[in-house]
Amino acid sequence: MRALLVVNPAATTTSARTRDVLIHALASEMKLDAVTTEYRGHARDLGRQAADEDIDLVITLGGDGTINEVVNGLLHEGPDPDRLPRLAVVPGGSTNVFARALGLPNDAVEATGALLDALRQGSERTVGLGLAAGTPGSEDEGVPARWFTFNAGLGFDAGVVGRVEQHRERGKRSTHSLYLRQAIRQFLGEPHRRQGTITLERPGADPVTDLVLSIVCNTSPWTYLGNRPVYASPKASFDKGLDVLGLSRMSTVAVARYGTQLLTSSPARGPHGRHAASLHDLTDFTLHSKVPLPLQMDGDHLGLRTSVTFTGVRRALRVIV
Repeated sequence: MRALLVVNPAATTTSARTRDVLIHALASEMKLDAVTTEYRGHARDLGRQAADEDIDLVITLGGDGTINEVVNGLLHEGPDPDRLPRLAVVPGGSTNVFARALGLPNDAVEATGALLDALRQGSERTVGLGLAAGTPGSEDEGVPARWFTFNAGLGFDAGVVGRVEQHRERGKRSTHSLYLRQAIRQFLGEPHRRQGTITLERPGADPVTDLVLSIVCNTSPWTYLGNRPVYASPKASFDKGLDVLGLSRMSTVAVARYGTQLLTSSPARGPHGRHAASLHDLTDFTLHSKVPLPLQMDGDHLGLRTSVTFTGVRRALRVIV
C-alpha cells in the first residue's frame, strides 16, 4: 500500500516526539511518504497531488482544518469514491470533531492503533460531505465551491470562529474557554440578534425567514466541549443530506434557553422552541442575508458572505474507520 501522511506541525495536541513515533508505526505497515505542511493551503495541494497520482491512502495528522484542506484537494475534480485515495485521520487538534464523529479515539496514539487495525481488517465506510458555493446571480456567485466534512455556519457561530482565529494569530491557544469567552463577546456585539437577516430557501417549500443564526450539520454531534458532545441537529448523519438549525431570536432570554438546550442536548433531542427551526436531510438549499455575514466551514473562518448555496452530496469519499 502506498500512503501519504500529511502532518500539520502546528497541531496542538501532538509533540514532535509523538509525531516521530506515529510515523515510525505507520511506516512499518505501508510504503509511507510523510510531508509536513509549510503554509496555509499546503494540505489542500498535497491532497490534490495524491488524487492525481497512484496513492492508495492519505492520512492526516492534525486538526479539522488539516482534514478540510486535504478533502478539498482530493475532491478538486469532484467526488469519485471508487477512484480516489481513501482517507484516514489521526487527531491532533484541539477538538477533532470529524474524527470523533466517525467513532475514532481522540488520542493520537490510540487512533493510530485503531487505524492500523482497521486497515488490516479492511474496515472503511463511504461518507457524505457538504458543498458550499456562491449563489448564481448574487454578488458572491464568483466565490469558489468548497467542501466541508462536519459543519458550516453563516452568522453568529461563524463570528465566534473569526474572533477565536484572531486570538490564535496573536499566539493564544485554541481552548474551549477561549471559544466560550468569544461567544459571549459576539453575543454582546451582535447588531441583529432581535431581528435576523438570514432567509433559507429550498425547492418546493416556503422560505424560513429572519434567522439570526444558521448552523449546517453534515453529522452529529455538531461539536464538543471537552468530552461533552453538543447536538445542534441530532438526526444529522454522514449517510444522509444536510441538516440545519436556525434561530430567529437571540435575546438574553432566548440565548439562555437555547444555550442551555445545547449544553444538555442528546442524540434524542436538540434545541427546540418557537424561535428554533430544525430541517433534516436537505440536498439543496440557499442561505441569503440582507447584510454581509461571516461564514465558517469546519471551524475555518472564510470571510463575509451575503448568499451561499449548499449541497449535500451522499457517498462522496471513502474513509478508514
